[in-house]
Amino acid sequence: MFETSSLPSPAVTTNTVGGGGDNVNNTGEDKPQFPGSRSSWTQTLDFILPEDFEGIPVYRVMNRNGSVISPSEDPNLSQEMVTKIYKGMTILNSMDRVLYESQRQGRISFYMTNYGEEGTHFGSAAAINDDDLVFGQYREAGVLMWRGFKLEKFMAQCYGNCDDLEKGRQMPVHYGSRDHYFVSISSPLATQMSQAVGAAYALKREGKGRCAICYFGEGAASEGDAQAALNFAATLNCPIIFFCRNNGYAISTPTHEQYRGDGIASRGPAFGIPSVRVDGNDVLAVYNATRLARSICVGESRPVLIEAMTYRIGHHSTSDDSSAYRSVDEVQQWHQKDHPISRTRKFMEQKDWWDEDREKQWKEEAKRLVMKAFASAEKQLKPNWMEMFNDVYHEMPEHIAEQAEDLRRHLEVYGDHYPLNIFKQ
Repeated sequence: MFETSSLPSPAVTTNTVGGGGDNVNNTGEDKPQFPGSRSSWTQTLDFILPEDFEGIPVYRVMNRNGSVISPSEDPNLSQEMVTKIYKGMTILNSMDRVLYESQRQGRISFYMTNYGEEGTHFGSAAAINDDDLVFGQYREAGVLMWRGFKLEKFMAQCYGNCDDLEKGRQMPVHYGSRDHYFVSISSPLATQMSQAVGAAYALKREGKGRCAICYFGEGAASEGDAQAALNFAATLNCPIIFFCRNNGYAISTPTHEQYRGDGIASRGPAFGIPSVRVDGNDVLAVYNATRLARSICVGESRPVLIEAMTYRIGHHSTSDDSSAYRSVDEVQQWHQKDHPISRTRKFMEQKDWWDEDREKQWKEEAKRLVMKAFASAEKQLKPNWMEMFNDVYHEMPEHIAEQAEDLRRHLEVYGDHYPLNIFKQ
């Protein structure tokens, strides 16, 4: 607080209309008329201090034991839907383990696991329509899996083989599928946010009741693109859900070094965006929040910001060793105490929808499915080298054609120095 007793007393204003005086409304109430604010006058000089406000509460439905706290908040999802969510989370976990080990063995170049964040994927994906447009950052494989993207296609993309929809021209985990309304992922942080706003504006103009959902991490929220995206979405009344996965770390930077405010949800009201903070390890809470957010987006044609609080149990990527900046005990505590998969399983067991026998059978089945897709992906050839020149333009321009011809002539002479046998002829 600032001491105001030594400051001169403010001058008394006269309520007059026109002539540069203060405006008075029809009720005689003296209100500021500055455009862009909804203020009242005050004669007390107080700065707004962040420590004067309590943190935004975290919405949840289940406790850590999988029990619904308030029956009125239970979305009453069917056994079939909850089982699909659970199986999706666990098979994603199995796929992560296989592909992570594949990278460590030198079979693929790069990978990012989703450990600990599965609840944000499947809880949100289940709450939106399958034709809503998804813009991911790079850790939303579960959203695409929920929509029916096959294990074989995940593997093919990470291996960059002939079955890869992107023809081997993207880094691993940079998925995309036109059929599943999932826009291809790109590496630079937050670029997808402004792109998603533009797409949401187009959906608004289309007028068919669709919306966009844009995923990003709390680290990406520090990028300039994030602020521009939030502001444009609010001022243009775009039907978009901004879904922030706050997993505690932006690569090696913990949240206390990333920002000083109350997380990401607190920024929404400053841009004029309805916002909520939700327990990202509670799939029912994520479902409820995303479902209501979509209703607001489509019904009122305005953006909504969701901050899902979770924890990144795995390393940031295969290029990272998180033990350098956090303790193993911290990771184990989150893994054992507050994991979205174990919490969902406890919820299902309380309803007699799941038991140890079903768990054992499903684990065996999930492992078989993942290993089958893995074995198939490894056997496939890489796309023909010519594919790197295709699709850059609708029609190949002369300078690209010249580059392709230069490479063809080079390979004719020096082809023995390249592993051309692993590429499709």
